[in-house]
Amino acid sequence: MSPAQEKRCARLTRDLLLEERPAETAAGASEARRWLPILARYREPNAMRGWLELGITAAALAATWAAMWWSLSVSYWLCLLLAIPGAGLVVRVFVIQHDCGHGAYFRHRALNDLLGRALGVVTLTPYDVWKRAHAIHHATSGNLNRRGVGDITTLTVREYQSRPFSQRMAYRLYRNPLILFVVGPAYMFVLQHRLPIGFMRGGATPWLSAMGTNAMIGLAATGLIMLVGLWPFLLIQAPLTLLAASMGVWLFYVQHQFENTTWEKDGEWNVSDAALNGSSYYDLPAVLRWFTASIGVHHVHHLCSRIPFYRLQQVMSDHPDLARVHRLTIAQSLKCVPLALWDEDRRRLVSFAEARGDRAPRA
Repeated sequence: MSPAQEKRCARLTRDLLLEERPAETAAGASEARRWLPILARYREPNAMRGWLELGITAAALAATWAAMWWSLSVSYWLCLLLAIPGAGLVVRVFVIQHDCGHGAYFRHRALNDLLGRALGVVTLTPYDVWKRAHAIHHATSGNLNRRGVGDITTLTVREYQSRPFSQRMAYRLYRNPLILFVVGPAYMFVLQHRLPIGFMRGGATPWLSAMGTNAMIGLAATGLIMLVGLWPFLLIQAPLTLLAASMGVWLFYVQHQFENTTWEKDGEWNVSDAALNGSSYYDLPAVLRWFTASIGVHHVHHLCSRIPFYRLQQVMSDHPDLARVHRLTIAQSLKCVPLALWDEDRRRLVSFAEARGDRAPRA
């Protein structure tokens, strides 16, 4: 990250952490703007509900980890099978941590931050570093002039075609599903998060967050290794971490990388329209909604990030019109994988093949 980008990050973080960005007026106002006062009614957190959700999630994750330990005496395949719901529970922990970062889980900022930092040990994510990057993501999502922090790298067709062969191949490699959903998540959560990459010059806070999280992860891992042994610990924790990382990146991908998303340049971009039209509604079955803590209701989350996750489904029940906005089923979401370039002329994401003109655009 360049010094100019770091200054922009610091400014955006100061203005936007834990607060909704002020709504646009006049020309920026739209259908999205109409929802802001409606959604604001759902912002108030319920402390009892928050502690209950946290307790259930923590108990389920601890029980699953213990079951995976026991299953090693039966079959490692059983252990790997249990890793699937275990990874889903880690994703749920991450969404609770995510709500803390938005100041949505509890009323008090200090309590949100304390819980967020503790959960960062479970998710292997330095909370303060992630919170800063995520605030920038909310402030810049869908803005072609402000890409590069807290998002999935996306080039326009013209940008891609104007780059030299080596850079085009590097981008294609980055967009390969194996890299995007397997290698990339593993690298990010196991290695990249161990240092405040992107915020190296951001003062003491990113370093304290990353190093403090690393230290607590080390202590927790040491305790578990003393309890179960090194090899069983690795056999349990490795699939949990890798699966959860891939699940998390997949969710983030389909929340913004779908065909009819929106990207605009500075003069035409506004945060409310980008929130509603640049985020999907990932309509998952009830069980998957529970494991993902309703983060698939992403357009509502971007419009009002202070709504606790346990109220997002209530929003959808109360306002069924929102269920028709950029809805994606699981089957439809799989069709998003080839999409890799923003076509400014066609106003949609396209595949590399479509950008070459190898086949006609989809209707």
